Amino acid sequence: MCMIEPSTVEEALVDEHWVMAMHDELNQFKRNEIWEPVPRPSKTNIIGTKWVFKNKQDEHGLITRNKARLMAKGYNQQEGIDFGETYALVARLEVVTLLFGL
Repeated sequence: MCMIEPSTVEEALVDEHWVMAMHDELNQFKRNEIWEPVPRPSKTNIIGTKWVFKNKQDEHGLITRNKARLMAKGYNQQEGIDFGETYALVARLEVVTLLFGL
């Protein structure tokens, strides 16, 4: 495992552990059918992406794996143009436990 979290993609591409983490993230997109290539519509904003790199640690502080995430640059979006309304389907364990308790 690599101890240093890279701050740029160029730094990550030098280390094979981070390259494998990036490939794992892209394979997850493919496996879960997250992305579907489509032709670019004319006169639309394209939302860019960026890589975020983190070391995952166990309870003793030892690095267990490298995690690479491909994130959308959502701060470039304009409400009403790029999206209408937002929502997130998230179920926290505490809420599920509470519902079962009721």
